[in-house]
Amino acid sequence: MTDPFAFLADLLVVRLLGLDMAQSLGGALHFFIEDTAKIFTLLALIVFVIGLFRSMMSPERVRKLIGGRRRIVAYPAAVGLGAVTPFCSCSSIPLFIGFLEAGIPLGVTMAFLIASPMINEIAVVILATSIGLQFAVIYVVTGLSVGLIGGLLIDGMKLERYVEDYVWKIRMGESALPDHPESWAERAAYAWGEVKSILKRLWLYVFIGIGIGAFLHGYVPQEFFTQYASVGNPFAVPLAVLIGIPLYGSATSVIPVAEALLAKGVPVGTVLALMMSIAALSLPEIIMLKQVIKTKLIAIFVGILAVAFIIVGYGFNFIFS
Repeated sequence: MTDPFAFLADLLVVRLLGLDMAQSLGGALHFFIEDTAKIFTLLALIVFVIGLFRSMMSPERVRKLIGGRRRIVAYPAAVGLGAVTPFCSCSSIPLFIGFLEAGIPLGVTMAFLIASPMINEIAVVILATSIGLQFAVIYVVTGLSVGLIGGLLIDGMKLERYVEDYVWKIRMGESALPDHPESWAERAAYAWGEVKSILKRLWLYVFIGIGIGAFLHGYVPQEFFTQYASVGNPFAVPLAVLIGIPLYGSATSVIPVAEALLAKGVPVGTVLALMMSIAALSLPEIIMLKQVIKTKLIAIFVGILAVAFIIVGYGFNFIFS
């Protein structure tokens, strides 16, 4: 069966414009058109379906599912819910405060906040269709593991004293939480609103990601990646993590970049390290969290994740070498 997105790109690039896909411009433009059509179509469809689910999963319900449980249950629940409830970075402060107010331990709260931006269920589906199911599974399992281990480490260090004092004094009532729709008509309207909201928020970053991926695909020679980003370069993985920190983007927007890098022969571990760094260590997220936790805890949080991503990168590069 012909891939409709590839067919559209062939139609526009080869038949209409008469470009050669073997040339840099033709290859880059074909990549851009195919991935743009694929990602935005899948994004709209998946966000709508997930929006229906989210209409039944408010922050208050998440708090109730995690709160009051033993740690052996709370940690898996936190990373699991983080994976299927990817609240945006602007939600990090009320979620953080609400979780602690509900009696949820700091480590469990941090495990949720690590997993939530890193494992975006929308991105996972697009990742599976664009790059492959195996890579998507590796990404999810690794992200869940990092969230679980990161939360446990923070819990074990007893870092509650590095939470801003005012956080412990805030009492979040039910009135602070948004109403969620009950009927299916209301849920469908809510899901469509999610589609418009997320597309409005992500479209520029997705375009930028696709543009970078198209440039890498069409214009950067294979030899460049063989020399600088191969398993033979011991600094490739830490460099990927450092590059990812200042970049702001969701896991969805970095998929085209990952796709192009893998196609150029960049090792799986290096690509994973870059994706996770962009998703979970972005500067906007850190700036938001700085309002509720002190500098030392921010440094520990960033350090744990950076080290985890580097270990993941080296580990998977070794396994798949």
